Amino acid sequence: MVSGNSRNQDRLQQLKAFDESKAGVKGIVDGGITKIPPIFVRPQEDSAGDGPSSGQPTQTQFSIPVVDLADTAGRHDDVVARVRLAAETVGFFQVVNHGIPKRVLKEMLKAARDFHELPREVKAEYYRTGPGWTVKFGSNFDLYKSRFANWRDSLLCVMGPDPIDPQEFPVVCRDITMEYSEQVDKLGVTLFELLSEALGLKSEHLIGMDCAKGPVIVSHYYPPCPEPELTMGTSQHSDPSFLTILLQDHVGGLQVLCENQWIDVPPVAEALVVNIGDLLQLISNDKFISVNHRVLAKNEGPRISVGCFFRHFSPGNSLPQWVSALDYFKL
Repeated sequence: MVSGNSRNQDRLQQLKAFDESKAGVKGIVDGGITKIPPIFVRPQEDSAGDGPSSGQPTQTQFSIPVVDLADTAGRHDDVVARVRLAAETVGFFQVVNHGIPKRVLKEMLKAARDFHELPREVKAEYYRTGPGWTVKFGSNFDLYKSRFANWRDSLLCVMGPDPIDPQEFPVVCRDITMEYSEQVDKLGVTLFELLSEALGLKSEHLIGMDCAKGPVIVSHYYPPCPEPELTMGTSQHSDPSFLTILLQDHVGGLQVLCENQWIDVPPVAEALVVNIGDLLQLISNDKFISVNHRVLAKNEGPRISVGCFFRHFSPGNSLPQWVSALDYFKL
């Protein structure tokens, strides 16, 4: 019989080997595996009572609202009402006609994929642990703390509040990351203005609280998984930020927990997914809701997503003590 201590030691050795490879999940997939390593297997008790996880659309009366931001001035009250309803009832909505050009969206997704498909030794230059890095590549930043590892790799870029040096970013995604960041920051301001009015406040209220000053852009790469039913792309969580704006490709897999049912967030061409974070729920006195969401592992892919997290910041980019910095790297 294998003792618990022995199993724990074996797991720790597997985690260290994966970490020290600096190759991420893609490195495992490139090895031609047909079964996922044990460190990625989701514990049976973790999925007890879980909803559908096959990636098929869930049968539910709920759907993720789509808010059209075209002609916001002419339809202002209607747009504010739609944003309010989504923020109060689902915590998620998709925005179309948001002002970010199709070219920028397409190039951002391509650059994210291009980085993650660079040779292992090139990506390893950006593989870092611990806080304080402006640019950081890795897989499962909470690797040694989580119950099981998620099937994804990530590139994190801190875009504010301090001035950034573009030379720190990988060449393959440098220019478009800067351009996309500028565009998504403008959209973030628009959304915070609408959310302020949805709370019955002046449009500049949330901006005045510096809700938009700490953006972090995280590019996720979800390789195809040979046993997707045994793991997750991203475990269920809520975002400990003010607001998240997500660009996702056509593969899908994002799900939101709504009244104890997992519902799909289907990819909509040229749309961006917006969700309320824990901090916005907090400062809105629970009028807006931050809900659990997850990403399914799939045997197709890779799935690419790029999230912009508007997070709390203070001098030195430190976070409130009750918020783990690791939580910002999920989506």
